[in-house]
Amino acid sequence: MSVDVVAPARDRSAVTLIIAGILWGTGGLSGSLLARQAHLQPLSVAAYRLLLGGAIAIALLGLSGGLRGLPRSRAAVRRIALTGALLGSFQGAYFIAVQYISVSIATMVTIGTLPVFVALGSAIRTHQRPDGATLAAIAAAVTGLALLTWSPGGAATGWRLAAGVGFALLAAVGFAILTLLTPTPVEGLDPLRTTAFGMLTGGLLLTPAALAYGMALPLRPDTVATAAYLGSVPTAIAYTAYFRGLRTAAPIFAAIAALLEPLTAALLSAFVLGDRLTLAGWCGGALLILALVVSNRR
Repeated sequence: MSVDVVAPARDRSAVTLIIAGILWGTGGLSGSLLARQAHLQPLSVAAYRLLLGGAIAIALLGLSGGLRGLPRSRAAVRRIALTGALLGSFQGAYFIAVQYISVSIATMVTIGTLPVFVALGSAIRTHQRPDGATLAAIAAAVTGLALLTWSPGGAATGWRLAAGVGFALLAAVGFAILTLLTPTPVEGLDPLRTTAFGMLTGGLLLTPAALAYGMALPLRPDTVATAAYLGSVPTAIAYTAYFRGLRTAAPIFAAIAALLEPLTAALLSAFVLGDRLTLAGWCGGALLILALVVSNRR
């Protein structure tokens, strides 16, 4: 009976995590559009993304009655503070990495090493080495991401390359910790509450640095619409789906599902912006999907 209950729950979690990865993929396009419309630096866009995402999630809580009876336990406060710190450090470290190296390399290092760090953390926590199928899925995912995003042209060298890769790895570690931490439940904290207050905390932590770059947002219809989309669909909705999926899904599958973000972004660039996706890119996308299938079967 327990297998009959758990298996459908994990199937639903897998779908939820895949949806989160796809929605994240639209965040790059909308974030770039907002930066161009409002002349914002990447770190300012990241701060707006978390602040707006947190505000929208809190509004949804208010409409659904979720603001009543908020947990005030130390465990809940610690979880929200830690979630906010990890979200803020992930966004901040990633965008600092982008300033030193290209977007493609920063994405490849950050998202590509995420399942590796999650597998390592799981092995340390459970005292069990990953099985062969899991290792094969990770290898296929990392290889697929490299084929999809690798763009050596204009790549940084020397200390800039080292600094960029270092910050990208720091971002991956932060998100890996968040992925491993979230499945442990805290009484009174559902995924939407975790998203709402965690994002708001992370956005507030990024705000001082973002203000130094400038956060002026023109109140034009196109800019407001782009900001609203960025804060809602690839942020509030996507992260709520991710946290909900982590309740019953394996963390390693969640980490591999996150690789759908660059795949979705690449496909959107190809079909919406007219960018050309090479044969290697298509092969990389196929490997990412194969890695998801293998990981889900495990």
